[in-house]
Amino acid sequence: MSKTWSKEKIERYKKLAVGSSVLLSTFLFFIKVLASLATGSLAILSSLVDSLSDIVASIVSFIAVKISLKPASCSHRYGYFKAEHISALIQAAFIAGSGFFVMYNGIDRFLHPVALQQTDIGILVMVLSLVLTLVLIFFQQYVTKHTNSVAIKADSAHYVVDILTNSSIILTLVVVKAFRIDWFDTLTAFVISIYLTLYAYQIAREAVNFLLDQELNEEIRQNVLKIVQHTDEVKGVHDLRTRDLGGTYYFELHLEIDGNLSLFKAHQITQSVENKIKLVYPSAQVLIHQDPFGLKEERLDDLLNHCEG
Repeated sequence: MSKTWSKEKIERYKKLAVGSSVLLSTFLFFIKVLASLATGSLAILSSLVDSLSDIVASIVSFIAVKISLKPASCSHRYGYFKAEHISALIQAAFIAGSGFFVMYNGIDRFLHPVALQQTDIGILVMVLSLVLTLVLIFFQQYVTKHTNSVAIKADSAHYVVDILTNSSIILTLVVVKAFRIDWFDTLTAFVISIYLTLYAYQIAREAVNFLLDQELNEEIRQNVLKIVQHTDEVKGVHDLRTRDLGGTYYFELHLEIDGNLSLFKAHQITQSVENKIKLVYPSAQVLIHQDPFGLKEERLDDLLNHCEG
């Protein structure tokens, strides 16, 4: 998350990013409706359906970002960060639905071929869509860089896919116009539908992993262990658990220290460990349990001895 932007600026730009996404996806949907009716292109229809899913996804992102910005409450003491990942899961469902819809129509078009008309209109609309989508992506990536918003990142990634699909549709319309290979339009739509389905799976998998508190990557885990082990008077560490709270890392661990130390001294050592971790991960939340060194007890590490690292 940005160290230079104020909290108010971060919230303002996150709302601006998702609001811009809703407006653009709505505009693109309507001009693609006109292009689809004018040309009869299945590829444009696939892009139209994708834009419809963009509208729903962007609205969901807008709501999720608004909820995620709420401060922690008595009933949700970790905050509302996971709302963004729930929105990503909903986005995945709509993207997958779009993919299946286009795939169904692609099969039908193979069985009942239709000649394309007014390809010039289709090319013009798709080029306009491509340019406007690029502008939105650059803005969203700028906002994501400074806010670390998962919802905006997922929304931006979806528009990156739109760039690929729009480019392929433009190529398709050019090929159909120049060589009258109408089946190429259907083939492109079918390929796009498969890509959308696979992309939806990827988004859903990442969202589910986050919601199920997947561990942070091994590099971060090993870095935290190294920090703890190189702290004076720390004799060991075990049962490290990590998770992402929506851009804020959460670390929980058991610290092994001399059992004869005073409570005050044990607290000083623990505070030193926490400060060192936060020096590397400034916004992290750290929970440390103190154990006398050499104490034999059931440990999570022993139950998960098959894990690497």
